[in-house]
Amino acid sequence: MALLHIEGISLSFGGLKAVDRVSLEVNQGEIVSLIGPNGAGKTTIFNILTGIYKIDTGEIRFEEKAIHNQIPQDIVKAGIARTFQNIRLFRNMRVIENVLVGSHIMAHYGFFHALFRTPRFKKAEIENTVNAIRLLKDVGLLHRMHDYAANLPYGEQRKLEIARALATGAKLILLDEPAAGMNPQESEELLRFILSLRDKGFTILMIEHDMNVVMHISDRIYVLDYGKLIAQGLPQEVANDPKVIEAYLGGVPNAQDH
Repeated sequence: MALLHIEGISLSFGGLKAVDRVSLEVNQGEIVSLIGPNGAGKTTIFNILTGIYKIDTGEIRFEEKAIHNQIPQDIVKAGIARTFQNIRLFRNMRVIENVLVGSHIMAHYGFFHALFRTPRFKKAEIENTVNAIRLLKDVGLLHRMHDYAANLPYGEQRKLEIARALATGAKLILLDEPAAGMNPQESEELLRFILSLRDKGFTILMIEHDMNVVMHISDRIYVLDYGKLIAQGLPQEVANDPKVIEAYLGGVPNAQDH
C-alpha cells in the first residue's frame, strides 16, 4: 500500500492550468524524484501537498487518510514535512534551536504548561532536546549545535534544514532542490546523506535538477511538463524516454553519462 497516493489532481490559476490531472504514488522507504523543466508544476505540487494551495479536483491520501486541502499545520502533524529551494533557516538562532523549532509542532503541552513551566513542560523540553541532539548526530552537525545557523557553510545549512524537517516526526520528507547551489563535492556528499536517510527508514519525495543526484539515488522518477505527467518509471527508463529527452534533457540520450 502506497504511503502517499495522489489521484488526478488539478489546479488552475485563472486560465492557466498549473497542474493537470496528475497521479503519482510514493511507497514506504522509497526515494522518488519529480523532475521537469522550469514552470512544469513541480513546486506547485509540493505546495499542494503541504497545504499552501488547494486543489480544484482530485484526491491526496497519506497513510490511507485524505489530506487534500487541509491546513499546513495539520499536514505536518499527519507526518509530512518539507524543505525549500531557497534555504529558510532562523539564521540568528543556534543550530540546535532551529531543530527544536521543528519539534514544537508535536509538543504535548499547552499554553498553560509553557507559561508556568510545569513538570509536563519540562519533561517534554528534555525529550525534545535529546531528540534534537540525536538528529544533529545523525546528520553530522553535532559539533555545530551551538553555532549560529548563519555561520554554517552552505552544505551544512541544507543538512540543518533537513534535520529541522525530521524533527517534526515526519514519515515523508519533501526535498525541494536540495542540491541547488552546491558544488560537485557537496552534491556527492548530499547524495550519500539522502541515501542514509532512506536507510534509517525515511521516505523521500524530491524535486531536483541535478541529474547526477536524481539518476543515482531515485528508486523511481516522475516527469512533468506544462503541468502534465509525461513519463514515469525507473531512472534508466526515464532517461531514455523520447518525450523526456525532448522536454527536459535537451536531446541527451542518457543522463547517466553526464
